[in-house]
Amino acid sequence: MQNKKAKRESWGSSLGFMLAAIGSAVGLGNLWGFPYKLGMNGGFAFLILYLILAVFAGYVLIMTELSLGRKTNSSIILAYHAISKKYTIVGWFGALAPFFILGFYSYLGGYCLKYTIANLGDLFGAKWGVNGMDGPDYFAQLSSDRLQSSVFTAIFLVLTIIIVARGLSEGIERFNKIAMPALFFMLLIIIIRSVTLPGASEGIAFLFKPNFSVFKGTGWITVLAAAGGQVFFSLSLGMGILVTYGSYMKKDQNIERSSLIIPVADTVIALMAGLAIMPAVFASGQSPQGGVGLLYMTLQTVFNGMGKLGPIFGVLFYGLVVIAAITSSMSVLEAIIGSFIDYGIRKGKGNQRKKLAWIFGLVCLCMGLLVACDGLGKYLPPMFGKFIWLDGFDLLAEGLLMPLGAFITTIIFGWVRPNVLPEEVHIGSEFKSEKFYRFCIKWVAPIFTFFILIGQLNTFFGLGLF
Repeated sequence: MQNKKAKRESWGSSLGFMLAAIGSAVGLGNLWGFPYKLGMNGGFAFLILYLILAVFAGYVLIMTELSLGRKTNSSIILAYHAISKKYTIVGWFGALAPFFILGFYSYLGGYCLKYTIANLGDLFGAKWGVNGMDGPDYFAQLSSDRLQSSVFTAIFLVLTIIIVARGLSEGIERFNKIAMPALFFMLLIIIIRSVTLPGASEGIAFLFKPNFSVFKGTGWITVLAAAGGQVFFSLSLGMGILVTYGSYMKKDQNIERSSLIIPVADTVIALMAGLAIMPAVFASGQSPQGGVGLLYMTLQTVFNGMGKLGPIFGVLFYGLVVIAAITSSMSVLEAIIGSFIDYGIRKGKGNQRKKLAWIFGLVCLCMGLLVACDGLGKYLPPMFGKFIWLDGFDLLAEGLLMPLGAFITTIIFGWVRPNVLPEEVHIGSEFKSEKFYRFCIKWVAPIFTFFILIGQLNTFFGLGLF
C-alpha cells in the first residue's frame, strides 16, 4: 500500500547536490563539442566570449532556475504553475525537451558503452574488439548494425533508469559521489599521456592560440553563436533539470555560491577534455573534426595507433565518457519524472518514483530505438521530410523548446515578476551579486537567449541569417 503521507525527497548533503549538478552539466558535449568549437572558432578568442557569456548569462540563468525550484518546492511544470497558472506552458517546454534529448542521448551513450567494451576486447585480444579496424569503417559498421545499436541503447537507458529509480540520495547522489571524482582522475591520466605525445604541441596551439581573424566582418556573430550555444546547452539550461534539482535543495544551502561553482567546474572539465583529446588527435596526424566524427571515428583511430597502450587508453577514455553520459542522462530522466512524482504526492498517491522512472524511461527507450533503427538516416524516412531522427529530436529539444522556454523565463523574472526569486536567493546567502543579477536577468539574458533561439533555427533550417 502506498504511503499517503509521503514527503518530497531532498539532497542528503550540499556536496551531493553540487556533484549531481556538476554531473548534469558535464556530458558528451563537454568531451568533444567544447574542444572542437574552441579550436575552430579562434581558440583563446572563443574562450573569452564563452567566459563572458557564462558570467553574464549562464550564472544568472542557473541562479534563476535553482531558486525557482527551491522557492516553489516543485519540479519544472508545477514550479511555473505555482508562480502563475498562465506560465504552466513554459514548464511544459522544460518537461518535454528532456524526452527528445534522452531519445537520442541514449543512442550516443550506447555507442560509448560499445566502444568501451570493444577496446576492452582489444586489451585481451578478443574477437569482439576493434582489432585494428579503421575508425570510420568501424563506426560505419556499427551504425549499420541496427540490432547491436539497439541493444547498447537499451543497456545504457536501463542503467540510467535503475539508478534514478533508486532515489535521490541512494541513486543519483551516491552515483555522482563516485562518478565525478573518478571522471576527474581518469581525465588527468589521459591528459598526462596526451600532452606528452610527439607533436602534441600543435593540438595545444589549436585550442588556445588566439586567432582574432575569426571576428572579421560578420564572423564574430558566428563565433558568438557558437560560444552562446555551448554555454546554454553545456550548463543544462532550459530543460527543467536545474529547476528540479533546485526543488530538492534545503533552505540553508547557498544558491548564490552553487550558481558560481557549477559553471566554473563545468568549464574546467571542458578545458581538461580539450587537453585530453586535441593533443592526441594532432600527434596522430588526424583531423580535429567535430561532432560524432571526433568522438567515435577520429579518436578510435588515435587509440589504434598507440600500439599496446592504445586499448588501455581507449578503455579509460570511453569509460569516462560513459560516466559523463550517465551523470547527464540521470538528470534528464529526473527532470522528466520530477513533476509527476510531485503530482502523485500531492494527490495522496505517495512517491511513485520507481514506477514513473520505468514508465517514462521505457517511453524514451522507444524513441532511442527509433534513432538506432534509423542508422543515421540509412533506413527510416526523414523526420519532417528533412532530418535524420537523431537531428530531428535534437531540433525539437535544443533548437526550439529549450531556448524558447529560457527566453520566456527571462521575460517573466526579469520584467514581469522581478522580485519573486531574489527573495529566495537571500535565504541561505547574503546575495552579494543581487544588483548584477537583476541587471543581467533583465537586459543581458533575454538578448542572449533570443540570440540562441535564432541561431539554432538558423543552424537547423539553413536560413542564411549569418
